[in-house]
Amino acid sequence: MSVTNLLKGHEKDLGGGLMVRRFLPSAVKQAVGPFIFFDHFGPLDVPLDADHDVRPHPHIGLATVTYLFEGAMDHRDSLGTVQRIEPGAINWMTAGSGIVHSERTPKDLVGKPHRTHGLQLWAALPVAHEEEAPAFHHTPAGEIPELDIDGAKVRVLIGSAFGQTSPVKTFSQTLYLDVVLQAGHELVLDNLPAEAAVYPISGELEVDGAPLELHTMALLNTEGPQSVKARSEARLVVIGGEPLDGHRFMYWNFVSSRKERISQAAEDWEAQRFAPVPGETDWIPLPAKKPSA
Repeated sequence: MSVTNLLKGHEKDLGGGLMVRRFLPSAVKQAVGPFIFFDHFGPLDVPLDADHDVRPHPHIGLATVTYLFEGAMDHRDSLGTVQRIEPGAINWMTAGSGIVHSERTPKDLVGKPHRTHGLQLWAALPVAHEEEAPAFHHTPAGEIPELDIDGAKVRVLIGSAFGQTSPVKTFSQTLYLDVVLQAGHELVLDNLPAEAAVYPISGELEVDGAPLELHTMALLNTEGPQSVKARSEARLVVIGGEPLDGHRFMYWNFVSSRKERISQAAEDWEAQRFAPVPGETDWIPLPAKKPSA
């Protein structure tokens, strides 16, 4: 069997009318490789009066991975980083021992017609690196390896595939591909990591002859090659990697192998002991429901 399970996900309102479809974590599987969080937002024509800004908030124990198909956002963090995020680039932020960041609509797009569409993933850090020093790495679209394979355009966002290796540095084996398939063409996924999944962004797909509906993530059997075919022009992503080294506890924006570390991070945020984002004065309060001990 090529597909071991299907994840349907659920919708979540992030505020200001920005709805996301969340697939990880799920009751079926907490993570696919290191990816413990998977949100798909858009495509959305942003209303002129929309407020989709995400105020400063903290993270620990993970790396955020931001990838856009349309639109732009301004990233700022407590390290002093200021980076405009645009389609095709990979932005990897290692939270490690703790970082604070904001994501705002660029000033040149405020009050103007524009679209937003992208993916926000979190990669849980291996236990040995959970307290890694925080860092932010921007890899421009032009530095991402891209190749054409018989009707398929493949961008190797993270990891190695089809003889190409992304420059993005990770802490464990990680795979992240952006694929555009022409109608009637197929792509054979071989030498996959131990855990992998396919998620369609647009169009009609088949995985080893079985249809894969939009807004559905297919967990793959990685013991052999898998065939992905486009019934119409389609776009998809492939994610995966080596399995996590144990269960992760999650609360709000915090991920850790230790419950007590989650509680400490919550206390630190509530007491405003995290380093602030330079130039930012507001922040997102801790949720009313505190983490269980």
